[in-house]
Amino acid sequence: MPLSDCTHWIFDMDGTLTLAAHDFDAIRSELGITNGKPILEAIDEMPKEQALAAMQQLDDIEMKIAGAAKPQMGATELLSHLHEQNHTLGILTRNGCEIAIETLKAAGLYEFFPNDCILGRESCAPKPDPAGIKLHLSRWNAEAQSTVMVGDYKFDLEAGFNAGVHTVHLDVGNGEQWPEFTTLLVNTLHDLQQLATA
Repeated sequence: MPLSDCTHWIFDMDGTLTLAAHDFDAIRSELGITNGKPILEAIDEMPKEQALAAMQQLDDIEMKIAGAAKPQMGATELLSHLHEQNHTLGILTRNGCEIAIETLKAAGLYEFFPNDCILGRESCAPKPDPAGIKLHLSRWNAEAQSTVMVGDYKFDLEAGFNAGVHTVHLDVGNGEQWPEFTTLLVNTLHDLQQLATA
């Protein structure tokens, strides 16, 4: 199915709709997590009290980052185009929901996403688990074949692949690609808008 025929669009947020601003190695260091280990999974393995404290610390770090969020080039134009086509738009992020809302507001993108279409780490098992995509599909009564997951990282694409939706990798030029999980690779959101229009 061409992207122009897809009616439901799910977006990762950080590094996809907004410019990447997280220094994950610095965050791991601050939280006492081994370099290279996924942060949420590492916190989940901690004893309960330590995990609660680490999650609160992570929330505080990410909320500070959220307030300075900037939109990815082409994000406003792409979302405006999809909105004008009456497509359904959602967010799936490993951030908390309140942090996601603050990020979208700071980047000027909040108007495109109703609160019940913004899923964070409290809503479901985090990506790469496909639970968030399946939750969106269920709430929207949408078919997987008419749905797109757009992201800049392996977890986004793997979640989409395992949910059976189309996956678009926004390649931000960091040298990493995951063709086994990717339906389509684009270099900019402007390119994606063109493909969504074709």
